[in-house]
Amino acid sequence: MDVLPTLLRTLRSDTQQAAELQYNTVRSQSLRLKTDLSLSSEAGALKENIKKNRYKDILPYDQTRVVLSLLTSDSDRDYINASFIQGATAGRRYIATQGPLSSTLLDFWRMTWQHGVKVIIMACREVEMGKKKCECYWAPLNQSTSFGPFTVCNQGETRPNEDIVIRTLTVTYQQETRPVCQYQFLSWPDHDVPSEAARVLNLLDRARSTQGASTSPLLVHCSAGCGRTGVICALDYIYDLLVTKQLTPDFSIMQIVLQLRRQRPSAVQTKDQYQFIFTAVVCMFERVLQSADSMYCNLPQGKPAAYHEPDPLRADRPTATAHPLTKRSSLQTDMNDTYAVVNKPRQAHADAGRAPPSSHHYDNDPPGAAAAPLYSAVRPRARPISSSHSATPIYDTAAPANPRAGEGPLLLCDSGGYSLVTAVRPPSTDDEYEYVQAPLKDASSYCPPGGIGFNCRIQKPKGPRDPPAEWSRLER
Repeated sequence: MDVLPTLLRTLRSDTQQAAELQYNTVRSQSLRLKTDLSLSSEAGALKENIKKNRYKDILPYDQTRVVLSLLTSDSDRDYINASFIQGATAGRRYIATQGPLSSTLLDFWRMTWQHGVKVIIMACREVEMGKKKCECYWAPLNQSTSFGPFTVCNQGETRPNEDIVIRTLTVTYQQETRPVCQYQFLSWPDHDVPSEAARVLNLLDRARSTQGASTSPLLVHCSAGCGRTGVICALDYIYDLLVTKQLTPDFSIMQIVLQLRRQRPSAVQTKDQYQFIFTAVVCMFERVLQSADSMYCNLPQGKPAAYHEPDPLRADRPTATAHPLTKRSSLQTDMNDTYAVVNKPRQAHADAGRAPPSSHHYDNDPPGAAAAPLYSAVRPRARPISSSHSATPIYDTAAPANPRAGEGPLLLCDSGGYSLVTAVRPPSTDDEYEYVQAPLKDASSYCPPGGIGFNCRIQKPKGPRDPPAEWSRLER
């Protein structure tokens, strides 16, 4: 606890620019570590296993991959796209895995049963932005579903808040039944971060409470099993350092992320996700210090010295002050609680006002490689469009510039007074996303059939000499 205030002051003083520099170091160090440690991904690249990978550029390392030894039929193999990650203590381990495919549902439950998994954290939705991110591996409420010889029964679902769905499952195999609790976090956009760090900390607090003293691995997955999954593993790792009093003055988030990347490729995948860890750790440390202050200030006279305060990270604790790196402030929420709101306008969807990342970078991009556009920008119609940048406009497309394998086209609908406009890349684009394979050479010409429709707002030519709208540039 003595070192905690010093670490908190250091984390608060870290600017966004400092976090960006650290993330760039993480990327370069990851490539060197892979070479120095001779990390390989031969099993995932085998012809018979390649179809079991949701994304062909995210393959587990042979040195840390989960090997399936539980065989339910002669056709079963030992491969699944999952990696072991060692926790901060000997009895703490994680399984970081991709969201199951329809062809790997049986493998998923083989792994879960083989390692006695008690708690699953799902950090994604089944469908996000019109693309399938994870196959449903549980049964509907109060029903049972069979996955090969495994029978999964959904005995109950609760929603303690708008962020979390808790499913109480039972899994039966060869007349033996085991409980499995699944925590699905609904408020984490792909390639982005949650609006408030406290929401993720509350999720982890609930999951740890269910896990209890069990030494079985905590199974964590998103879609690829590296970005959002890596953030969750990093935060839980740091929490264990905190409660086991292993925090030292040389505590480094960068070193922890590098440690995760030795075991799972591309863990903590984007710059924003890396910065979010700083925000969440500040919130975590503030909660602990506030709890300690409250314990001593409110300690009744005559209370024995052995008096213990309940878990300072429990879900019903008030949210700590946001870190400067936080992308959204809770000030507006506090003001709404204080003042009356007259003629409050209808709120748009939570993600409607946020422009998705404009560039994509992977680990093995050559130095200085230009970023390719990822998604179209979404802006209100009435908002003036700045013309301060002189870069060439990037025209809207109905699909991402570097679509991952197995994903369909991206559809952005104009609802709630919003429409698609051109996205302009700033003159100097920072690395935000890591490429593991080369992007498409010509993103602007990629337009799958049925992927545009009314969204692109291409008008019909007025005459034979009037060129179609898609031939002309949008004047700004």
